Amino acid sequence: MNSKSLWIEGTTRSGKTTRLVQEFCQWVKEKHNFPQGMSLPDFVPKNLASSLLVLSANGDNRREFADQLALSVQGSYAIICKTPLGFFRDEVILFWPLLFEELTLKAQFPLLLRPETEQELATQLWQSQLNQANFQLTQMSESRFVRQTLDLLQLAGASGVRTEDIPYILEQGLPESDRYNDSLNNPESSLESEAQLRGKLISEWQKWCLDRGLLTYGLVYTLYWRYLLPNPKYQEHLINRYQGIFADDVDDYPAIAKDLFDLLLDHGAFGVFTYNYDGQIRLGLNADPHYLSKLASRCRVEVLPSPPGLASNCGELLVKLATDPSEIRNLPDCIQSIQTISRADLLRQTAELIIKTVKIDQVAPEDIAIIAPGLDEIARYTLISIISTAGIPIQPLNEQRSLISCPLVRALLSLLGLVYPGLGRLVLADDVAQMLTVLSQQPTEEAQTLVPAIDPVRAGLIADYCYHIDPECPKLLPVETFSRWDRLGHRSTQAYQAICQWIAESQTLLQNELLTTPVILLDRAIKRFVTMGSNLPYDQLAALRELMETAQHFWEVDRRLRQHNPTPPPQRETLIEFIQLLRRGTITANPRPVRYFGKRSGFVTLATIFQYRSLRHSHRWQFWLDASSVLWEKGGASVLFSAPLFLREWSGRMLTAEDEFEVDKARLERILRDLLGRVEEKVILCHSDLSVRGTEQTGPLLTLANGSLEVEGMSG
Repeated sequence: MNSKSLWIEGTTRSGKTTRLVQEFCQWVKEKHNFPQGMSLPDFVPKNLASSLLVLSANGDNRREFADQLALSVQGSYAIICKTPLGFFRDEVILFWPLLFEELTLKAQFPLLLRPETEQELATQLWQSQLNQANFQLTQMSESRFVRQTLDLLQLAGASGVRTEDIPYILEQGLPESDRYNDSLNNPESSLESEAQLRGKLISEWQKWCLDRGLLTYGLVYTLYWRYLLPNPKYQEHLINRYQGIFADDVDDYPAIAKDLFDLLLDHGAFGVFTYNYDGQIRLGLNADPHYLSKLASRCRVEVLPSPPGLASNCGELLVKLATDPSEIRNLPDCIQSIQTISRADLLRQTAELIIKTVKIDQVAPEDIAIIAPGLDEIARYTLISIISTAGIPIQPLNEQRSLISCPLVRALLSLLGLVYPGLGRLVLADDVAQMLTVLSQQPTEEAQTLVPAIDPVRAGLIADYCYHIDPECPKLLPVETFSRWDRLGHRSTQAYQAICQWIAESQTLLQNELLTTPVILLDRAIKRFVTMGSNLPYDQLAALRELMETAQHFWEVDRRLRQHNPTPPPQRETLIEFIQLLRRGTITANPRPVRYFGKRSGFVTLATIFQYRSLRHSHRWQFWLDASSVLWEKGGASVLFSAPLFLREWSGRMLTAEDEFEVDKARLERILRDLLGRVEEKVILCHSDLSVRGTEQTGPLLTLANGSLEVEGMSG
């Protein structure tokens, strides 16, 4: 076997991962002189897994990649596969003693903050400075300014840039209008650039977190490349531990991953890397594909041929027409379109076409993907409603609905407000009515559905007559307070009395200091009212799990902060902050991907471009929604503020409109080639003359829609 590392590159679905898996299996055999005639599971050393650095671009791909590698060695050991960020996080936590020695930090176990907690704490820390004129003059919301500033720390850490250099980079790279506040409205103070303000806030935040043993993703990147990776003791550990590197889709890795790979390769590790020039999905989100591509110079380069399909047949034509609309040509029959005037008609006709093709067995639901540059609630609801009503399953990819949108979560928060004193202003009569309905749900005799013992009408009556509103001590009064309580019925009355009794018992436990945190109360409520004999739908289970994880994390952070605060706020204020945090909608019920064993259930996939490309699956048919939207060439939420300035290839000069145009053009080309590489038979361009806002749509794919054949019977 050639000892030189291998660089595998190719277009979408050209077999790069399969080739890496083959190389992995071959390396295992030859590295350990695999004897002829002996089965692989009997021979492979049990400690081999720990000697391999196995990485994948994201969590979805990581699970599938690990399964493929494990199968290639016949399941002889479990493959430990991580994302780059996951690896850096685990290493920083594992070798934390080395860091607090070097940085002279307090010896305490590090606690990783969630992004929403990070934003909340940073806002509180910076509040006095955000309230000053310097910030008020910027033309953006406070939350957006805070998020952008925190993202700068993440971008700098992922690219290996010192935090103290962030202001200089912003001042050199951003146009003046984006950097400075208007001094005319603040003539008495010296002009401070917005870049300098952001840099000062980041330094303050970084020190504040490290003093308390708190980590963020941005701090993980920074601590790893700046302090841990250069540490001789840590380098010795890396060199002794890792004999091989198997990294899939390195075009989505941060720049500091290459620095890690270089160190290991310099000391004799064998590496296999895959790269897709049409990928680069996370460019703008900490990835630096151009810098990672320089690894190829250290490896044998193997270029895989492009697979047959739409990408090879008409990919270049579509890219040319989209980026140079001056030429008008007819597209092949595999590219068709639905064209309407209004977007409402477009959504309806798209759904009807999918229903029609499935009903006549032309294509199965699992072979259809609806892909959009951005999915607004109107499109999501309309498509899911029409298609599912026809009996065809449809599932949005990685749907991130606000946790507070779940009635079960709202009911549990209302319950907190009735048990803990001082929360009356957070519990309205309508909240109580919904709580009574949700928490009185009981399984039917068949145990397949849940039916509330207190229906919405009776719950409304109880809330109107039996809920005592009080800012300090709100409470549910006896049912007899309602003069016509006999109208409620025996079943509803019993359910109401059971809820009142549980609240009273919980208040007694609270007074006796047996409920140390609200997490315990939430756990008791879920066991009593939610899980008794019922089979909850997966989305509700996911919401409950996310609620409990959020609550546990919130009070774990609160406990840490109280250790460093000589005058901590009352527990009531902490609970109010928690409820308000959830009500702002910043926490999402984003369940972990479902692991399928055996045959997957078939459903139509609904996704944004970024979500679909990240999943790296393929379908027979793709519907490109809002095909003429300008969002097809824009990065949107997948590009962080000032991201181009933190690429290793940045020239150091100011970004211009021409630079942005070239970046958008290159992104559009990659999107088109990548999507066409993931479709087997047909692309339907879904175009409406007017957008959801009623404005005319003239995006880059309009030329393709005009040059395509309209689906028969679907003309708008």
